[in-house]
This record gives sequence, structure tokens and C-alpha cells, in this order.
Amino acid sequence: MADDQDQSQKTEDATPQRLADGRKKGDVAKSQEIPSWLLLATTTLVLAVFAGPAARYFSNWLRSYFELSSQFVVNAASVRQLAIDASAQTLLGLGMILALLMVGGFAGHVLQVGFLWAPDKITPKLSKLSPIEGAKRVFGMQALANFFKGLAKMGLVGVAAMAAVWPRRDILMTLPYLDLEALLPVIQEAAIVLLMAALSVFALVAAADYAFQRHSFLKRMKMSLKDVKDELKNSEGDPHVRARLRQVRAERSRQRMMQAVPTASVVIANPTHFAVALRYEPGETVAPICVAKGVDALALRIRETAEGSGVPVIEDPPLARALYATTEIDHEIQGEHFKAVAKIIGYVLSLAERRRN
Repeated sequence: MADDQDQSQKTEDATPQRLADGRKKGDVAKSQEIPSWLLLATTTLVLAVFAGPAARYFSNWLRSYFELSSQFVVNAASVRQLAIDASAQTLLGLGMILALLMVGGFAGHVLQVGFLWAPDKITPKLSKLSPIEGAKRVFGMQALANFFKGLAKMGLVGVAAMAAVWPRRDILMTLPYLDLEALLPVIQEAAIVLLMAALSVFALVAAADYAFQRHSFLKRMKMSLKDVKDELKNSEGDPHVRARLRQVRAERSRQRMMQAVPTASVVIANPTHFAVALRYEPGETVAPICVAKGVDALALRIRETAEGSGVPVIEDPPLARALYATTEIDHEIQGEHFKAVAKIIGYVLSLAERRRN
């Protein structure tokens, strides 16, 4: 297998087929920091936009219960109704907030890899139960790199948080002396400032981590020359691929042929079925060369292209059928047709000479 080969042999970039096969298995370039950043950004948005209305909503709801507490009768039915009412009010008040947080976390994965379903990633594997493999995951280089990355993130976020909070230290020192109504806006503002500082740091971390993960992924997916040749061989072995390749080659050949029609000296045609374009340059070509030929719809296209380019079209059904059957593209006509073709080309050249005079 290619993955078992020496990494030094993998000098070729991954082909689209290899990337597609990896995607089917869930092997894609993805950073876990981007979903974390989007979740933090969504949390900041929720705190800035919905914290005040949510606090007022729950405050008014609880106040209504406290004001009517003397009328509340404690029994099984009333307690059950209270629990139902509390659950409904909580869901109503927090439902949109929780939905936004879920969308924020989910969007981080979708933006990177799109919608991807990879059963191989969730299929139980015995190798995951191996203590040795588990130890490699816990104490391996990847785990060590993640540990130091976490320490670096904590340090950077701590520095950013200190830089954001330090100018507000005098206000924060007065928090124990504020009443609840004045306390909540101050806490909200401080929390938003802290989150914005963390967001700026996390944005840099997420961008750097994504670049690193993509570089590592592309390096891991590199192929050796043998891998590329084997893939090409397997692809060409598919009858659908072979048919598509033949179709592409035929289309390109037809395009090149139609581009050569304006260079022809004459087109010999059957009125409705055959058309053969011949090029003859005295002193340059020994005999007329077939530059294009076709039947039915292709013959009609050849005639239309020739007429649009000013190439004479001569109708000679027997000669057109004979030339089509015996002459290949970019080859000279057969000897038995020299005399008939020479008369036509001589006639065409004489017409061109009279026009110039």
C-alpha cells in the first residue's frame, strides 16, 4: 500500500482520485480550532444581543411567581404544573440561544469540509481498544503537540484578557458594592470585552492551525510515482473511463479537423451525405492532402465552415464517396483519384486567377 511506503518516495501531489477516496473515509484537512472559534464568536454574539432580554424575561417570570407565592397551594398537581411551566418557560427563553450555539459549532465543520458522511470514522475498530495504540495516542508526538498548543493558547488568551481587563480594574473593584440592577450591565460589558480579546487571539490560532493541518494533510496524502501509475492503470481499466477517454479524443480530433477546413483549397461534396476537404499548394505539397472529411451532419458542418471561409465547394457525388472511403485525415489522396481531383483543383485555381484579374 502507498501509506506503508517510505515517505521519501512520496514526491507527487495527491491526485483528485486519491483526495476523493480519502474524503469518503473522512480523511480531510480540518482544524478543530475553527469550530471552537465560531462557537466562541456565537457565545459573544448571544451575550451581547440576548443577555439583556433573556435576563428581563426570566426576571419578570420569576417576579410573577414571587408576588403570588401566598396564593400557591402545595400539592402534587400544583408542583407538577409548576415543573411543566418552568420547563416551558426555560425552553422558550433559551431555545433560540441554544439553537444559535449549536449552529455556530456545526458551521465550523461544514465551512471546512462541507456536508460529509464517513461511516468509517464511527465504525468500531479493535485497534482502538489496544493498550499499546492507546498509549501511542496519549503519549505520542501528536498528543505532545496538542498539549503544548493548549498551553500556548491559554497563555495567549491570558495575556489578551489581562490587557482587556486591566484598564477596567477600578470599575471591577466596585462590583461588591453595586446592587443587582447596576451589577448585571457591568458584568455583561466586562464579559464581552474578555470574549472579544479571546476571539482576536483565537482567530490567529485557528488560522495558523488550519494552515498547519492542511499542510500536514497534503503531505500525508502525497503519492509515489508507482502510486500514480497504478491509479492511472486502474482508472483506464474502467470501461466507462475508457469510453469517456475515447469520446474526449474523438471530440478533440473533430475540433482540430474543423479548424483545418479554412486552410483547404477545395471541398468535394455529395449534396447531402459526404464532404471531403482537400488542400493543395503548388511547390509545397506533392499531391492533394485530406484535411477533413465527414458524413451527414459533420459533412454539412464542413460545407458550412468552408463556405463561411471562402473555400470553394464542388459537388461531385461519386468522387466524394470514393475519396471518403479511401483517404485518411492528413494523408495524400490515392493515385487513382489524381486525375479527377487535378481537374477540379485546376478549375478552382483558374477561377481564383480570374477573380484576381
